[in-house]
Amino acid sequence: MVFWEGYASDETMGTFAPIVVYWFYAGFYQMLPPLDDYRLHTRKEEYEKNLVPLSVVVKGVLLQQLVQATVAQALFLLTSTADASGVTTQPSIPVQIVQIIVAMFVMDTWQYFVHRYMHQNKFLYRHVHSQHHRLVVPYAIGALYNHPLEGLLLDTLGGAISFLVSGMTARTAVIFFCFAVIKTVDDHCGLWLPGNIFHLFFQNNTAYHDIHHQLPGTKFNYSQPFFSIWDRLLGTHMPYNLVKRPEGGFEARLKKD
Repeated sequence: MVFWEGYASDETMGTFAPIVVYWFYAGFYQMLPPLDDYRLHTRKEEYEKNLVPLSVVVKGVLLQQLVQATVAQALFLLTSTADASGVTTQPSIPVQIVQIIVAMFVMDTWQYFVHRYMHQNKFLYRHVHSQHHRLVVPYAIGALYNHPLEGLLLDTLGGAISFLVSGMTARTAVIFFCFAVIKTVDDHCGLWLPGNIFHLFFQNNTAYHDIHHQLPGTKFNYSQPFFSIWDRLLGTHMPYNLVKRPEGGFEARLKKD
């Protein structure tokens, strides 16, 4: 029994809940006061270094989410195991937890190698992936600001593969995709807030991804959105120090040899 039962199908929730969660969570960060004592970049850096206005970012995110919703609906329709009465048998809670963990590793694996290739292939970087890096100073709403082709290959297709390999139902997918969205938004929020659980439990976090958006770090820290395993195994892990700036806030600074 879930709270939306009787109001919306699992397939509908799996399609639209991650979109709603994205805008609520990213909007929460957007509406926060400046919080200069916790920023990884100053507001001046954000205004001067970012190459695209917020309005364009919002339109780009909405386009990607439209594609994701279309693919999700088709995926749920094609993989439905509902009986004649429309009821899908749900696995036990332990099985669902295992499925979510499997999906996390599958998504990480897919995104690492596609992401890394988009940096190594000069054509793809110049014409596709560089759009995401126009946000030199990341912020929450821009987490899914990508070229449409990248959004399809990296996020949408990666999510579909994670869903299929893990064998989860649409109901479990609601939990997984909402969690993945929250983690992705948090990684791009640009704030190092005390008590943030993602900073406590994940080495791949806001500061880790901020290194990747810095010019000297663009060929490192490709892993996203959960773990840093592939970076560590394949030599693309860039350690950093979190340094407090005299004027307030923090800086994720690459460690020098």
